[in-house]
Amino acid sequence: MNVARIALVTGANQGLGRALAEGLATRMDPADLVLLTGRNPQRVADAAAEIAAAPGTRSRVEARVLDVADAEAIAALAAELRETHGGVDIVLSNATTRLLPDQSQSAMADEYIDVANTATHSILRAFGPILRPGGRLLVVASSLGTLGHLPERLHPLFDHATLDQVEYAVESWRSAIHAGTAEEAGWPRWLNIPSKVAQVAAVRAVAAERRDHDLATGTLIASVCPGMVDTATSRPWFSDYSHAQTPAEAAGAVLDLALTPGVDPARYGELIRFGNVVPWYSGEPLAEQDQLLTP
Repeated sequence: MNVARIALVTGANQGLGRALAEGLATRMDPADLVLLTGRNPQRVADAAAEIAAAPGTRSRVEARVLDVADAEAIAALAAELRETHGGVDIVLSNATTRLLPDQSQSAMADEYIDVANTATHSILRAFGPILRPGGRLLVVASSLGTLGHLPERLHPLFDHATLDQVEYAVESWRSAIHAGTAEEAGWPRWLNIPSKVAQVAAVRAVAAERRDHDLATGTLIASVCPGMVDTATSRPWFSDYSHAQTPAEAAGAVLDLALTPGVDPARYGELIRFGNVVPWYSGEPLAEQDQLLTP
């Protein structure tokens, strides 16, 4: 008899997160459990109820309130899943904070970094150890998360770094923003660039430590880029949406990666976009975008 699988999706009450939860619920088995998480109890409960009642849903669906900026809450949920289910099979880390071009980047720094980066570190630390053999831990990032999008002098902070070193670099960046010295130190004004690079670097750090064991057990840790998605979070940043995907369309490739057995060693620990590796050293600084933003 197959052991029921446990899947967890953060930021799952709307947009891409909800599409990922819906996709898991339609593609997993009736004995499996999909946990939707988010900060707002009513929104998460409503989303879970709607997905559970949808005609195509096959698995069980439950709502969990989780503030991903709360490291203790993440650790507590991981401990609960280890105690009650023996671990977890799929973790899709997707929570994000909406950021608008006309908002002050420095004023939004703490909230943005807490949700995107501090949460990523906490999820990797809490759920990595309880990931079952053959499991998947995927962090939704961006193709902007490659090292080349940072000035070269910042590369040593993230290249071949440990998770502790990535965390230290992120907190140093945060401190520089508050001190008003971030741009002088070379940090892009646009929060999304250092944040995404740090997310990918954090995944690479954990994957480097686990690589041999995970490849032997068919377990995958990676970051993923879903491509351009038409959501309220991304729409203000682009003028041409002719090639944008719906959240359901964008979820497809991520779900394929999460649900297809086996691991390609070439993709392990890497940033994956539509099934292909986005090279870590690719990209170049986006000075033009940076100049358009409010400090």
